Amino acid sequence: MNNYLIAAVLAVLPCVPARALECPADNVAVTGKRPPVAERLFRSEAVERQVNKVKSLLKNAKLAAMFENCFPNTLDTTVFFTPEAEDGKPDTFVITGDIHAMWLRDSAAQVWPYLQFVNEDSALKDMIAGTIRRQLKCIVIDPYANAFNDGPKGGEWQSDFTRMVPEVYERKWEIDSLCYPVRLAYEYWKRSGDTSVFDERWLEAVDLILDTFRAQQRKEDPKGPYRFLRKTDRALDTLNNVGWGAPVSGCGLIVSCFRPSDDATTLQYLVPSNFFAVTSLRKMSEILKSVNADNGRAEACESLADEVENALREYAVCDHPEYGKVYAYEVDGFGNRLLMDDANVPSLLAMPYLGDVDLDDPVYQNTRRLVWSKSNPYFFSGKDGEGIGGPHVGYSMAWPMSIMMKAFTSTDDSEIAQCVRMLMETDAGTGFMHESFDVNDSENYTRSWFAWQNTLFGELILKLISDGKLDLLNSL
Repeated sequence: MNNYLIAAVLAVLPCVPARALECPADNVAVTGKRPPVAERLFRSEAVERQVNKVKSLLKNAKLAAMFENCFPNTLDTTVFFTPEAEDGKPDTFVITGDIHAMWLRDSAAQVWPYLQFVNEDSALKDMIAGTIRRQLKCIVIDPYANAFNDGPKGGEWQSDFTRMVPEVYERKWEIDSLCYPVRLAYEYWKRSGDTSVFDERWLEAVDLILDTFRAQQRKEDPKGPYRFLRKTDRALDTLNNVGWGAPVSGCGLIVSCFRPSDDATTLQYLVPSNFFAVTSLRKMSEILKSVNADNGRAEACESLADEVENALREYAVCDHPEYGKVYAYEVDGFGNRLLMDDANVPSLLAMPYLGDVDLDDPVYQNTRRLVWSKSNPYFFSGKDGEGIGGPHVGYSMAWPMSIMMKAFTSTDDSEIAQCVRMLMETDAGTGFMHESFDVNDSENYTRSWFAWQNTLFGELILKLISDGKLDLLNSL
């Protein structure tokens, strides 16, 4: 895109405060830090109306400022939209923030909260349609890649021992990379009624998703076609067994060599991602039947979804001495199980948020208690806060994303209030979410510009207001 790097640099400018607000409750100065209007990458009138509406409803000045900063952050700083690309259709390249590449997972999650406004704003609708089209294009380039360049630009990971092409930024095989675009396209269709994104490229992507999922069941070939090695000092940035990863049994579950954190799995059947695959396959089937009138592909999706779901029933549940029946985080089909959770979504905690299990599923509720406790080795608690982290950042570093997922999956007002209060108190005075923060020193954090977490915070506040929790927010 023209002026891509210039625009990306300008997007950093939210670090310059636009104004200061005074919080009457605690006399702490908070700031609105959106870029100046002329430097915002994409403007949605519907989103602007919502930002102004929510600001007028929230009595806590800091919370209002944080919502104003965070909810439009994806649009302000990461969206590169072309209304008419080479094929005359909209195209959207969405960077993560401080990493100038497009992750299939992150980009889908970043624009997801704006779907509720597509019927109020034609430009926003086109931007999201462009995101879906770009994601399908990426899947066709390489269904095993997790992140892509805006064109054949290469990059620092071209030396990885795997099948790299210059359009690919990073080629870590993660199940959720193929699920998130399906989730986005399905919800876009349901809300807008627009079927234009389900064209021949969509069918080509469907075939590649099915082929990739089947290959990574590894029922006949214990290694499969995907291999990955990296020269690195981080153990979880490469795969053991000369790039094939830990052995699996071929029980019907799908291998995910890497987690949503981009860290290597320990046992390669990643349970929350397999649940995500089941619901994504069923969504694909519905689209194929209703839009494409393609019963053959639809039946293939349903058959694979049934197979994976049955395998999850048999292999994903185990008995915990304190919490009873729980979902394991990873299994291998040989009887080995890893009991933990990682903050990145899909996670065990987030499964109802994604619609992959019912919130009142008793096994999920047991699992939810386990992962938010010291029984989860990656649950951290300290004087400044608590939450789930993961090996991606390391000890004592909790991810705000996990706190948000606890709030999204809670029916307890006091628990929800505690989560929102913790999110407000661990921003290190920046007015934004971060990748992670030290539970004993929230001034120590990683990634000051991470659009997914920012927009997710805005989504949470909107959901709470929609659920009748405005008084709760105004009591903080």
